[in-house]
Amino acid sequence: ELFFPVGTTGQALLQIAKAKSVCCECPVNIECLDFALETNQDTGIWGGFSEEERRQIRRDAAKRARAQKAI
Repeated sequence: ELFFPVGTTGQALLQIAKAKSVCCECPVNIECLDFALETNQDTGIWGGFSEEERRQIRRDAAKRARAQKAI
């Protein structure tokens, strides 16, 4: 499946790039990313973002929330 590549090298990198290019043209890519973040989708390309990119988004959001609490 295009949006669920296996691995992070070789053919998987090509598949990731192709999936992301499809996402760039998709009219619901923001909603797709929001869904993935809200439901903790931990595999695949969602809204043009890989698993690691979504993990980074979650880490950044948690960091902002902690900083906001400290204020």
